[in-house]
Amino acid sequence: MRTLVALLACWGLPLGHVGATSNAGYDDIRWEHLVPKDWDPSAQFKGMDFSKLQDGDPKATELLASLKSAWDAAPAEPSMQGRKIRLPGFLLPLDSSESLKTFLLVPYFGACIHSPPPPANQIVQVVLDKPVKGFRTMDPVWVMGTMEIFRSDSPWGGVGYRLKGVKVETFKP
Repeated sequence: MRTLVALLACWGLPLGHVGATSNAGYDDIRWEHLVPKDWDPSAQFKGMDFSKLQDGDPKATELLASLKSAWDAAPAEPSMQGRKIRLPGFLLPLDSSESLKTFLLVPYFGACIHSPPPPANQIVQVVLDKPVKGFRTMDPVWVMGTMEIFRSDSPWGGVGYRLKGVKVETFKP
């Protein structure tokens, strides 16, 4: 039960406030821009009283599986296809090499490693033109590049987008 409540709570924790200004031809976007306006993963839970569920309750386990399934199938926002963006997030390397060329970008600290993964439309696979050094797991970063809708599974959760990155820089929330 606590896991289900934590998942629902994490859904509302995007990283900081970001304006919709332009930076060198790249639009600054927020994580909520990656979610279609008509998608509501909690719709199936409206009117439910979670206070009566206990950890280990089969109904809680069933609801958690249902939520995970909805999050893994989370739709991408079509308007993001081909858009040049700049997005803040937390870096999650996909390999252990010193230089990074491919990593996941997630909206909040600890996503995928200290808590369940967010919906697929809140996980972005970043593929850089050139590898970068000096970044570690969960470093806050800005990433600039061209967004594409992309479905994939990773060891850390379902991926809904790929960002063909051209620049990574430190983000100070």
